[in-house]
Amino acid sequence: MTEMIKHGPLVLAIILRRSFRRDGIEFLTPDNFSQQLGYMRRPRGYVIPPHIHNPVKREVHYTKEVLFVRTGRIRVDFYDDDKQYLKSTLLEQGDVILLAYGGHGFEMLEESEIIEVKQGPYTGEADKQRFAPIAPDLIRLER
Repeated sequence: MTEMIKHGPLVLAIILRRSFRRDGIEFLTPDNFSQQLGYMRRPRGYVIPPHIHNPVKREVHYTKEVLFVRTGRIRVDFYDDDKQYLKSTLLEQGDVILLAYGGHGFEMLEESEIIEVKQGPYTGEADKQRFAPIAPDLIRLER
């Protein structure tokens, strides 16, 4: 299963649940995203020919990140660009999320291992604006 978390027309995140299964290859992101998320399932013996990627100049305006939940359980809180809380959802072991736009925060509901992939180079604190999280009694959990 996949989920698209939206605020109006803006895609905040795409979630690839661990239960998702398809044959072949499927990209879940629009072609214009600077970070692409795809799923591939191929049978034994399938061959992907060796290849290199050509140098292509790209301009990236927003950092997109992909999180792989290796173990644990995590609540993700979504915010708009004005830092206003929107809603929350849960991620579990085996889930993958691409964070595209808006803001986000996390609470580990269990000890969790997460693998993060994002564009570089990393610019330290210039890369993000931190702000106060939503109060626990105002959380709206969707799943």
